[in-house]
Amino acid sequence: MNEIAKAGTFPSESQRFIQLIFVDINGVPKGMEIPASRYEEAITEGITFDGSSIPGFQGIEDSDLVFKADPETYAEVPWEGIARVYGYIYKDGKPYHADPRGVLREALKRLKEEGFKAYIGPEPEFYLFKKNGSWELHIPDSGGYFDLVTLDKARALRREIALYMPSFGLTPEVLHHEVGKAQHEIDFRFDEALKTADNIVSFKYIVKSIAEMRGLYATFMPKPLYGMPGNGMHLHISLWRDGENAFIGEDGLSETALHVLGGILKHAKALAAITNPTVNSYKRLVPGYEAPVYISWGYRNRSALIRVPAFWGNGARIEYRCPDPSANIYFAFAAILTAGLDGIKHKTEPSAYVEENVYEMSDAKRSNLGIETLPESLGEALEELKKDRIVREALGDAYKNFIRYKEREWEDYISYLEARELSLETKKVTEWELERYFYI
Repeated sequence: MNEIAKAGTFPSESQRFIQLIFVDINGVPKGMEIPASRYEEAITEGITFDGSSIPGFQGIEDSDLVFKADPETYAEVPWEGIARVYGYIYKDGKPYHADPRGVLREALKRLKEEGFKAYIGPEPEFYLFKKNGSWELHIPDSGGYFDLVTLDKARALRREIALYMPSFGLTPEVLHHEVGKAQHEIDFRFDEALKTADNIVSFKYIVKSIAEMRGLYATFMPKPLYGMPGNGMHLHISLWRDGENAFIGEDGLSETALHVLGGILKHAKALAAITNPTVNSYKRLVPGYEAPVYISWGYRNRSALIRVPAFWGNGARIEYRCPDPSANIYFAFAAILTAGLDGIKHKTEPSAYVEENVYEMSDAKRSNLGIETLPESLGEALEELKKDRIVREALGDAYKNFIRYKEREWEDYISYLEARELSLETKKVTEWELERYFYI
């Protein structure tokens, strides 16, 4: 077992089955189980499967795909007595163009060619609900931001999640109740971009599994309840070169960091289609909550799309605040980093710097400062994506699969609204959205 030995990932005697995990076009985990005796085969030769029923993958006429396990991602699931491993998908002996993890791998190769390595730290938010067989969601606690005792009924569950996280290679850092009733956040340590993307998929799996064992439903849906805060996933991003943080400047951020920031702002409208890829995402991105809608940046300013947190030592980074947990995280990282690299190549200076509360500005003042607005719907975001060559190319040939799938999703939503004589501008959360996104 040479490949297994290199990674130090021998299945223990108690692990009789191994889950082979990949994600579909939506970033939703899919997979199959094999006996542990086939693990080496899964690494070296791969395991074939039918891709025709995987959302956004192959047509039925040409659907044979091969999954090859990445032994560095091996982890044992403590509560199930099985192991799980991520990997890459191949077709006809070559990397499969629509494999999201493969798309990110290629983007990171391009970044490496320019001498950079990306580190990302996420802040995923989620809600915990009781559910009674309908879409009437019951809130199990009435806690608010940072509540500790009487109002927060889920603190023991958060701790349980955190205790399981190291089994999957995640290091929990901060656990707390969020602003919304029954809304929570558990932050974990930043890592290299590919590892962080895997960690986000693992984290959602852990949260949902523990919640289910405790009689609750966890959802990362961007806006599960109208009138309450949405679930975001702020991303803390830095690039490193030769073992040093390339974002550190003499008096703040370096030129490299500012150019990355400028590139992301320049492509922000198109990026929204990937970082906020659902109909429901745009029920969260509305004024009046903490979710940013105005394309701007500042130091410490939490009303801006990108802020620069206070930092010490090697902590220089930017915080991209619009992404949400419904994103296919591999696509999202590939697109964001490609936009940032485009900013470096073209020395793009960031515009729309502001240290005031952007929400309280008049439209005229925002216009004078050059502050534009993110798309207001998935349909608008897809049109912006079609016009942006850089962001399209970040997905490679997977772009065709993505745009085709998402355009059909948008059309289905419009048909739903029309059949019920509902306005396209409605910000109410529909049953169509709950059925489609609650379990993402």
